[in-house]
Amino acid sequence: MLSGPAAFGGLTLRRVLRTSLWSRQSISSSMTYLILLCVNYNLCYACGQAEYKIGDEHCTAWTSTSCAPCTDSTFNDQPSGREQCSPCTVCDEGKISLQFMKECTHYSDTQCGVLEGHYCINPYMGGCRAANKHTACKPGQFIKQPGTEYTDTVCEDCSDNSYSDGSSMPCKPHTE
Repeated sequence: MLSGPAAFGGLTLRRVLRTSLWSRQSISSSMTYLILLCVNYNLCYACGQAEYKIGDEHCTAWTSTSCAPCTDSTFNDQPSGREQCSPCTVCDEGKISLQFMKECTHYSDTQCGVLEGHYCINPYMGGCRAANKHTACKPGQFIKQPGTEYTDTVCEDCSDNSYSDGSSMPCKPHTE
């Protein structure tokens, strides 16, 4: 339990409770003050966005977490206790199916988009981290559903007496 001159702005707990006995409102106010003091007394914060934790000590009731800002080409998009910021994604890093859309900041990762003729296989925060080329239908198949930014092309076999080179939507009937 808290006591001493530091508690309640120089008042001791005993004195606050003794003077509060005369009124229910005072007791209620004193208890609220006591609860708020206890809650605020032990808050411990993680590092914020664009920061990472430095040092080995975690925060306690008497010390705070030490944080440092993210450096170039790194980010942290949410408060955390991480010991380093994440590296920014590079859209063309061996992934020729992606294109640059939005610059990396210390608060958010790079946003990459999908190149024409590809679909996203790893969506992330409004962008894409990896994509594949749309499936090409084979001769004897038609495009049942064209590919989109997030779905692959759907191919289906032509029925008897029809054909397709794989690039058309409907199959064409054989002519005699």
